[in-house]
Amino acid sequence: MSSHHIVRDDQEPALIIANGAACNPELLGQLLEWSPLVIVLDSAIERVIELGIKVDVLLGDFDRGFDPEVYKTSQYPIEIVHTPDQDKTDLEKAFDYLVKRKIPAVNVVWATGKRADHTITNLTNIVRYRDLIKIVILDDHSKIFLLPTKFEKWYTAKTPISLIPIGVVNGIYSTNLEYPLQNDTLTMGYRTGSSNSVEKDGLVTISHSNGDLLLMECFD
Repeated sequence: MSSHHIVRDDQEPALIIANGAACNPELLGQLLEWSPLVIVLDSAIERVIELGIKVDVLLGDFDRGFDPEVYKTSQYPIEIVHTPDQDKTDLEKAFDYLVKRKIPAVNVVWATGKRADHTITNLTNIVRYRDLIKIVILDDHSKIFLLPTKFEKWYTAKTPISLIPIGVVNGIYSTNLEYPLQNDTLTMGYRTGSSNSVEKDGLVTISHSNGDLLLMECFD
């Protein structure tokens, strides 16, 4: 896999490669194509280098005897960011790093699969950082992001869409979904909007009055 292109900073989202289940090389290649900054988390660097990817930043707590210094030559000029704080995950610390650099958006891969606790934490972090950076988490089966209070996008008919509330979300309305929402409330653990789909080719609109609502575009 080729290295990512050099584009102007902040022109496109940064890319974080976490240490969960790998995604399809085609998806990874598409994201690398226009990512101005590629951050790899901790020991995932070994898997990433095997794919021939050029890394800009290696970030993590580097525990379990992991030595990041060995990559300074093969990945020159790579920035090594040691973040020993055990109160945050490496992915959270990567978000903090991007916020500090005033980078407004990031795509994240390899953040799902493997351990369920890591997957759940990574998804809910989208909400935690909602006012600091725009986060999109992608894998081979879905694209997940936080909805604004009013959302509109063109989709093809039958596209699977799930609405996942983080906590309680009130006053939800939708158009052009097979199962429309009309002033509905969704609550994590009680009622979610999973396994909906687009009714016909065209715009889908979704709005809500309050709460944190994730949209998951699914690729079955």
